Amino acid sequence: MVITSEEKTNDADLLCIGDRKFVSRLMVGTGKYKDFDETKKAIEASGAEIVTVAVRRVNLGQNADQPNLLEFISPDKFTILPNTAGCYDATSAVRTCRLAREMLDGHDLVKLEIMGDQTTLYPNVIETLSAARILCEDGFQVMVYTSDDPILASELEKIGCVAVMPLAAPIGSGLGLQNRFTLRSIIENAGIPVIVDAGVGTASDASIAMELGSHGVLMNTAIAEARHPVMMASAMRKAVEAGREAFRAGRMPKRAYASASSPLDGRFFI
Repeated sequence: MVITSEEKTNDADLLCIGDRKFVSRLMVGTGKYKDFDETKKAIEASGAEIVTVAVRRVNLGQNADQPNLLEFISPDKFTILPNTAGCYDATSAVRTCRLAREMLDGHDLVKLEIMGDQTTLYPNVIETLSAARILCEDGFQVMVYTSDDPILASELEKIGCVAVMPLAAPIGSGLGLQNRFTLRSIIENAGIPVIVDAGVGTASDASIAMELGSHGVLMNTAIAEARHPVMMASAMRKAVEAGREAFRAGRMPKRAYASASSPLDGRFFI
């Protein structure tokens, strides 16, 4: 049965982040595409409602003589999620979020990400905690990129973040989910949405993340660097939807032995 967008909206299974609600559980980035036109087509094919933008790397109107991304990705149609990509300390990350709020007329939903180094792009959790405290106190709704550490995820929730976004593997690696145990632990203990962020390489990775119980998946490179980005965006949309449905349906138990599809109990044999 085909489920219409209206039927999905009427379903109780909406993604709630802060004071916002979404039908799509796939979130996408805007980097690494060949041009803004391809970016727009891929995002539309993904069905995503949340689109994250690197404020320090993309023109959102701060440079009047350059193409403005918002002319292709309208804030009237998508929820723009400014992120702090390129920041390596709390001070620059906080400054970037405040700049984004000014440029987007008071927009308070942001993605905090602070890297430890340029080689691994692994999150600097000490600076992340510091920035998260400041931003939450300053009235921001913070979605925070972090390591797959259950204790850290719990602390970020206590600070007031509206979503935690643990990596599945290093940013841009496409390695898929490398530690399902820690991700599952974060999901089972969190009282806020858990969004798998970084490391997804193909549709099956996204589906597995959702089957584990993740509330959503954010990706960029897996789509933008695919041979056919728009087609991959469509595949990711279906994978996230399928993984979520499988999670809600509840998988069969794993067994170490066979179990006949047509049981013999109660049958008569001649």
